[in-house]
Amino acid sequence: MYKWVLAFHVIAVICWFAALLYLPRLFVYHAMSEDEISIERFKVMQRKLYRGIANPAMIATIVLGLWLVSMAPDAYLSQTWFQLKAGFVLLLIGYHHMCLGHMKKLADNRSDKSHVYFRVFNEVPVLFLVAIVILVIVQPF
Repeated sequence: MYKWVLAFHVIAVICWFAALLYLPRLFVYHAMSEDEISIERFKVMQRKLYRGIANPAMIATIVLGLWLVSMAPDAYLSQTWFQLKAGFVLLLIGYHHMCLGHMKKLADNRSDKSHVYFRVFNEVPVLFLVAIVILVIVQPF
């Protein structure tokens, strides 16, 4: 059963990161848009991506991850690499919610962020991805 849960956890992580890498890219395009049709299109795309993929993938990642830990708590909870990974996951959840804040401001035409800001913001999940993958695969601690 462990391998099945692990497989679905990895699938959920991939889906979550795909959403977190694409959503801020939509923010970039939205911030650069000047015509109402494009702006409205990006609002719809952002909402559907966040609600239809990002949220379910985040929830699945967390639930499946907790399930994995519950199957072998001693193998995970006492390990420094896992504690650091869990910290990065918590930060990633914060980033996920920051995306929601940006999405709401863009939807209400209240965002004061430029496309340049969103281009930098878009790179943040890559840093989390690198750190988490290295911690899980290499287990340096």
